[in-house]
Amino acid sequence: MARTHRAEDGPLGGAVISQQIAARLLEELRDGCYAGTDRLPAEVELAANLGVSRTVIRDALAELEREGYVERVRGIGTVINRQVVAVRGRLDQKFEYNAMIQAMGRTPHADHVLVQRLDADEAMAARLCIEPGQPVLMVKKRVLAGRQPVIWSVDYLPAALFPPALVDRLDFGRPVFDILEEVAGVSVVSTVAHVSAVMGDPSSRRILAVQPHEALLLMEEVSYTKLARPVMYSLSYYTAFFDFALLRKKF
Repeated sequence: MARTHRAEDGPLGGAVISQQIAARLLEELRDGCYAGTDRLPAEVELAANLGVSRTVIRDALAELEREGYVERVRGIGTVINRQVVAVRGRLDQKFEYNAMIQAMGRTPHADHVLVQRLDADEAMAARLCIEPGQPVLMVKKRVLAGRQPVIWSVDYLPAALFPPALVDRLDFGRPVFDILEEVAGVSVVSTVAHVSAVMGDPSSRRILAVQPHEALLLMEEVSYTKLARPVMYSLSYYTAFFDFALLRKKF
């Protein structure tokens, strides 16, 4: 087996490596070598199989336990919660809608992409922790699953994050999180979301082709970097195409 990057080997850092290993283990729990098991192997075996240190494995398992996928029980081992592993669309986690659409057997893509440069009013400036009047980019787009419209999103980002000469050349039909990482060097690590059922305005309902009786799920979000810096304010309208779940744990 090819040796993967160890936590102590370089600049990625233990936290990043453990997150990558947690994501890989989750894939294995769902569709890989651990899909048919009710427990994970011991830490030393996992470390050998994945080519990382036991410290990384321990941190990755702690992450999976916090998210409810596994439970570590003294004298028994790491028990897998198959019901939680099977849930794909969780509102209590950062999720990527393209992956959710693909998991449903559809091809995601975007159209009706519109990018405008605006001056932040006082409310927008407060959300993004910038001065009123500073420029923001407003990105509107419709997301489709195959030929079915499923999301209408409006994102507001500080224009200072992007080199002005690049803005017109960027493909904002792609996930904004990816653009932030690749172009601005910014990684979103947390999001505060307010969720509500709304009818939406006539324009958004028309572009999503929803039925007269159908409500939309509005997620109003502010996304933050690791240093608690807000970098995006978003309004996303989801149709009934999505089936979200919320895991509530007693601590």
